[in-house]
Parts: sequence; structure tokens; C-alpha cells
Amino acid sequence: MKIVVSASGPDIESTVDEKFGRCPYFIVAEIVDKTIVSHKSIENTSTKQMTGAGTTAAQLVADMNVDAIITGNMGPRAFTIFQQLGIAVYEGRGIIKKAVQDFIAGNLRKMESAKCPRHMFS
Repeated sequence: MKIVVSASGPDIESTVDEKFGRCPYFIVAEIVDKTIVSHKSIENTSTKQMTGAGTTAAQLVADMNVDAIITGNMGPRAFTIFQQLGIAVYEGRGIIKKAVQDFIAGNLRKMESAKCPRHMFS
């Protein structure tokens, strides 16, 4: 299983970034038999865009053929892309390694809709 985490830094000891589309990095973790067997860092090039960062970041992640995503928040366009592709999105906080372990243990909450304060209306 391959998962992606929105990351504030380039390693697994960084924290889960609250922003999916504008996080500086993605950590890609490979999980086998409930163990993290490898991980790598990918720079999120969409952070420099004026608009549409979430959509561009979603395409970048979708092209990695991942099974799930861990992030703090996600806007409606990116969330819809993952929903259409059947890629589950989970809420995560804190150190990435711990968030991935919580995911493996089934302790993260699956997002049922977009969750991004900037996109909330009401």
C-alpha cells in the first residue's frame, strides 16, 4: 500500500501540514504488512501557483498511484478529484511517522467531505 502525507518538511519526522494544496512537500510512504518499509519526499511544485494549487497538487499525487492520503485540510476541488478516483483521504495531525502509524492502526478519521476553512461558507 502506498500513502501520501502533506508535509511541512522533507522527512518523516516533519509534521503533517494543515494545507494539502500548498504544503511544501509530500511524503510518500510504502506500507507492507502494517510496517513502513520505505518513504521518500517529493517537493510540491504547486505552491507557487496563484490559483488552482489544490487541483495541481491533486493531479501530482494521483499520478503517484496512491491508495490513501493523510492531510490536515483539503479544499473541495482536490477532494472531488480523489473521491472520483476512489482514493481515501484521512485527517492527520502531528509528526508524520506517528500519523502513518495511526493510519495503519485504523485510528485516523476518514474525511467524508472537503475540509478547508478558506473554502467554508456560512
